[in-house]
Amino acid sequence: MIGWWVSDSRKLAVASRGLLPAHKWWLLRRLSQVSVLGLFMLGPMAGIWLVRGNFAASDIGGMVTLADPYVLLQSLAGGAVPIAPVVVGALLILLLYLVVGGRAYCGWVCPVNIVTDTAHWLREKTGLTRDRKLDRRSRLVILGATLVASGLTGTIAWEFVNPVSLLQRGLISGIGFGWTIILAVFLLDLVVARRAWCSHLCPVGAFYGLVGRAAVIRVSAARRDACTDCGACFNICPEPHVIVPALKGEGSPLVLSGDCQNCGGCIDSCPVKVFHLSARGRGGAGQVH
Repeated sequence: MIGWWVSDSRKLAVASRGLLPAHKWWLLRRLSQVSVLGLFMLGPMAGIWLVRGNFAASDIGGMVTLADPYVLLQSLAGGAVPIAPVVVGALLILLLYLVVGGRAYCGWVCPVNIVTDTAHWLREKTGLTRDRKLDRRSRLVILGATLVASGLTGTIAWEFVNPVSLLQRGLISGIGFGWTIILAVFLLDLVVARRAWCSHLCPVGAFYGLVGRAAVIRVSAARRDACTDCGACFNICPEPHVIVPALKGEGSPLVLSGDCQNCGGCIDSCPVKVFHLSARGRGGAGQVH
């Protein structure tokens, strides 16, 4: 008997392939997200300073500086002149996401993704169907607005309300206005619209979506002829519109949209193994393990 806690979108896969295979990529993502957050938390909470900083900018072991390219872009818009290590660190991150997919940040690194995924799970379990229509292009408007705001104020404007930064600060201090923002994001996804934050409003996701258009690593619907139209992949995908051309089209089976998070949800949930990770240039045939 499949447990009540199993996502409805995964039940067919669990019945067909087993519990762990139907949660493989979900488990790997959670391990990645918790591990990255844990590295940042070790210093202030346990005095083990492997990494200093936060998701916007960090120093690894005093040897490597990394910076979020979106944060750097806001800094430049605000008139700041960044030092060379910060520019190099931002370029390293940009190069990484040009390979693995820009919105892999959303699915594999961002801790707020755990909050929004939990809200989506609760929507399934409670049968909440209210879903106000939001335009996913809104996040591009918000992205532009943050750059304008940075230019007008001379600050990194988004960091004042960034749920990721506020979540990290809240976990360290235990209190703060940041928890109000996190709760608002959770309730937004739970009672207002499906995937409202990540798929429609978050400017960070919008930025990395633009980066991800050229990414090498891709989800492939290589066995699309085996599709049974069960709808599990569409139900679990944060951006279901990205699946249609690959699964139902006559061209490449690769999911080429920059909106794809490479989260592996479609791979986990498909009971007949239509999807796997692949790469450009392989025609969708070669798997990435």
